[in-house]
Amino acid sequence: MNKTKKLGFLALASAVTMSMVVAVPAPAATACPKKATVTMLGTIKIEIQDQFLAAVADYNKSQKCYTVKSIPGDRKLTFLQNVTPMYAAKNAPTIMYTLQEIPDMADKVIDWKGTKLVSLVSPGLLAAANVGGKQVGVPSTAEAFGLLYNKKVLADAGIDPAKIKTRGDLENAFKTLQAKGKKAIHFSAIWWSLGAHFTNIYHANSAKTHEGRLKVLDQLSDGSKDLSKDAVFQNWLATFDLLKKYNGSTANLTDTEYDASIASLSSGNYGFLFQGNWTEPNLMTAAPGTDFGIMPLPISTDAATYGNDSIPVGVPGYFMIDAKQSTKAERDGAIDFLTWLYTSPKGQGFVANPVTKGGMGFIPVYKGFKVEPATSMARDISKFVVAGKTLEWINTYYPAGLQETVGKVSMQQYFTDKITSADLAKAIQDAWKGSVKTWRGVKK
Repeated sequence: MNKTKKLGFLALASAVTMSMVVAVPAPAATACPKKATVTMLGTIKIEIQDQFLAAVADYNKSQKCYTVKSIPGDRKLTFLQNVTPMYAAKNAPTIMYTLQEIPDMADKVIDWKGTKLVSLVSPGLLAAANVGGKQVGVPSTAEAFGLLYNKKVLADAGIDPAKIKTRGDLENAFKTLQAKGKKAIHFSAIWWSLGAHFTNIYHANSAKTHEGRLKVLDQLSDGSKDLSKDAVFQNWLATFDLLKKYNGSTANLTDTEYDASIASLSSGNYGFLFQGNWTEPNLMTAAPGTDFGIMPLPISTDAATYGNDSIPVGVPGYFMIDAKQSTKAERDGAIDFLTWLYTSPKGQGFVANPVTKGGMGFIPVYKGFKVEPATSMARDISKFVVAGKTLEWINTYYPAGLQETVGKVSMQQYFTDKITSADLAKAIQDAWKGSVKTWRGVKK
């Protein structure tokens, strides 16, 4: 990947600011002799599948040149495990959506340069999908993760989340909730939450600069990093232990854990949940009228420690369009659909409206949005962005499959007390050792 790519606060802040200007109309599909079918692998996220498919249906009715069709894929498999056999069978999807696998797909997809969508988004949000100068993808939205909380539960317990500055403050809040007859936190053992998001808390805090964080990845790849002697890693482990100690839920290593965690926080019996704002549509459906917030997960007992007051904010995935097995009409249709989704009034409604109004609840990152984020969590995230209290998504740079290896094996084993902290450190080091440095532009 491009050595200079970086998702910074200024880029994201400018993207949020730019989203307030006048909407840009979507290009009308040109006359076409035959309708082209545009296939897309997946529906962005399962949490907003119904809303996304509703947008697809609306688009299909809006013009006569293209029909967009979603191919579900196998959710038990990774993106590459789904898409590789499709390419081998000469049946590649036209539109694909992913993050870590971007370097693996760079030679198979179009260059978005010169398109309307690229002109409407800030360079900082395009950077993670720029490979060797080729713009291989465009972003869907900005997301954040950290400690989610039920605002009513915390208010009733007299807990002000803004005053939780350290790991000690967080433990005191947990104790207060328990004293009030509530459960402190639902700490999810689901592999992707542990392998992608919880590990990112360490990596985002591992250095104060982007280059410093990439050097940690270099050291892990080289096998020269000893995590047992890394103070930030040890602080991160202490926070891991704290969340395990006060976890009010039974460890569930299956995919049903996601729904269980939503049920916990929305029930009013739990104060906190470690997750991201992608849960908000589900939470709003489960508990209409209840507001949920997001706050940093402190990993230090010192309030001044870097990252203690910030949340990880980034792009969760990028849209790519196949260049090898699609026709020009299919590629044109893919571009037309995604441009409609992010620039037309109807498309913007599906993108930014909350799930209670039929939308996906996305935070807009393209210029020209008339529909502003209306949910409680989206507003909280905007405040962190404006204040410059954001952390990088270093998991964007993880090698493909790394988060599965770490999340499904070592992290879940540590979660269930099957291995020691020393075992976990070694397992993470072993998973990284020898990784191709795609974050430095090295090709596989």
